Amino acid sequence: MAYEIAIQISSRKKQKPEPDALGFGKYYTDHMFILDYDEPKGWHSPRIVPYQPITLDPAAKVFHYGQTVFEGLKAYQTADGQTLLFRPQKNFQRLNRSNQRLSIPAIDEELALEAVKQLIQTDRDWIPSAEGTSLYVRPFIIATEAALGVAPSKQYKFMIILSPVGAYYAEGIHPVGIYVESEYVRAVKGGVGAAKTAGNYASGLIAQEGASEKGCSQVLWLDGVHRKYIEEVGSMNVFFKINGTVVTPALNGSILDGITRDSIIQLLSSWDVPVEQRAISIDELYEAHRNGTLEEAFGTGTAAVISPVGSLYWQEQQLMINGGQTGPLSAKLYDTLTGIQRGALPDPFGWMVQS
Repeated sequence: MAYEIAIQISSRKKQKPEPDALGFGKYYTDHMFILDYDEPKGWHSPRIVPYQPITLDPAAKVFHYGQTVFEGLKAYQTADGQTLLFRPQKNFQRLNRSNQRLSIPAIDEELALEAVKQLIQTDRDWIPSAEGTSLYVRPFIIATEAALGVAPSKQYKFMIILSPVGAYYAEGIHPVGIYVESEYVRAVKGGVGAAKTAGNYASGLIAQEGASEKGCSQVLWLDGVHRKYIEEVGSMNVFFKINGTVVTPALNGSILDGITRDSIIQLLSSWDVPVEQRAISIDELYEAHRNGTLEEAFGTGTAAVISPVGSLYWQEQQLMINGGQTGPLSAKLYDTLTGIQRGALPDPFGWMVQS
């Protein structure tokens, strides 16, 4: 189906922040995309409008029953002035999987991608060009029907906003400390752990506060049944290099199918580095640390790309990994993937899409 996206150009342009003041998710561009859904009409009225607040009825279902999903991806400006998106089709495929789990109508993935491209072109002058910076793209869907009955909404809004973001590592890539959470549970198989929905993140905030009190920057979640199998780190998937083999938790229905995760697995396989996707317990990890075979650990996600793990805090013990330093494999993965994303290295996988 062909869609025509109406565009209303803002008459009042915002002042752009300085590149060194960007941070993450602090500033927003001049325009946003909106698509409406009503039963039985379906998704309709795609449009780009000036960035603005939205008005919702106090009874809108998103406020009461949490029917909302989102995605996150980035656009990069290359040295020759091109704008590239990293595997955007995968984001909208995953968005529709989240939609299915939250009883939200599927969106047209081609329309969503076209909306991202046109929105970026509309606000092209917001794309930062300094090393490590990018334009963060946040698509999301909220239930807007004003009805307090517990049932799927009959009305929704799909929106996309853009935010110029700074380098995740302002002073270069560096390892972080991770707190192994033993009290709280994020998700279980059959729940919504594999969906990118707001409640998954809200449920983790209390654990994140506890991690910060221990001087750690992220939480390592264990499974909700046995309380011993590693799942993911905060907003990232996690990998461990043990005795030459890279191990990552298998997708089991309770962790997110990360796009960066999938890309890292493809990269490692292309380098003939052994990769295992399987269950790994915190006890196995502790034993690998004890006998000296735990060589590296790192998280993967859109924001940081690669986040090396320098230490794990578990049961009042601090387990240092690679002397608290970034490992050579983590550094190589970071340099390679960011090089591909910025168009500085060849893209043998066909990941990058021109906007």
